[in-house]
Amino acid sequence: MLKIATWNVNSIKARKERFAAWLQRHEPDVLCLQELKVEADAFPHELATEAGYRSLINAQRTYNGVAILAKQELVDPRHGFGDGDAAKDPQARHVEATVAGVRVICVYVPNGGDGAGEKWTYKLAWLERLLAYLARTHDPNQPLVLCGDLNIAPDDKDVARPDEWRNTVLCLPEAREAFQRLLAWGLVDVTRKHHPDGGVYSYWDYRMLGFQKGNGIRIDHILATTPLADTCVSAAVDRDERKGKLPSDHAPVYAQFAWPA
Repeated sequence: MLKIATWNVNSIKARKERFAAWLQRHEPDVLCLQELKVEADAFPHELATEAGYRSLINAQRTYNGVAILAKQELVDPRHGFGDGDAAKDPQARHVEATVAGVRVICVYVPNGGDGAGEKWTYKLAWLERLLAYLARTHDPNQPLVLCGDLNIAPDDKDVARPDEWRNTVLCLPEAREAFQRLLAWGLVDVTRKHHPDGGVYSYWDYRMLGFQKGNGIRIDHILATTPLADTCVSAAVDRDERKGKLPSDHAPVYAQFAWPA
């Protein structure tokens, strides 16, 4: 079995103790993290090492930052799309490596601001770069998983109160269309596979007391190519990690694969 998880920790420094406890409790084979908000040397490597994990970090000071932790060797590590835009786009939003024969891609898609202006344009352009990168460098017939905070709720099944969220940046048609293009390239939404009726959420806004009011939305995803998705036996969100003292506003999402098949 291969257990793969993804979690936007919203500052690894603020969530360090929770991070260590979650690793011990769940023991995933692979954990993708987003929104580290620290430089690489400030990441708690010692906690990961003590728990038996290797770490691959693409980080920057204060903002963004992504990481892959794995119990097995991280082979052929990469970050950035190699499309010539890296010098113009210093944001740390992508890292990938091969673990146990599966290509693991961890991404933190831009939020998009208010759905207008430069931040929105950047989000749509970043998603297009991601799609072009997948088409150029990867094969949907090979085992691959794309994990992370995509800042997209695929449809209204993924939103507790659709009328309140419909015109927000997480639900706008252009973002949802980009998500569908990822699936069309050859990815399967494994959470949707196991929860076809929806009602599963991974993010609750701090400011609006979203968790307390049950106003959740699913924007954190595990997408797998068919050779891997066909072996997925379960997928869930750890809602309990959104409770208690100093939680992230996102809960971890995890999936179990009968891999190698």
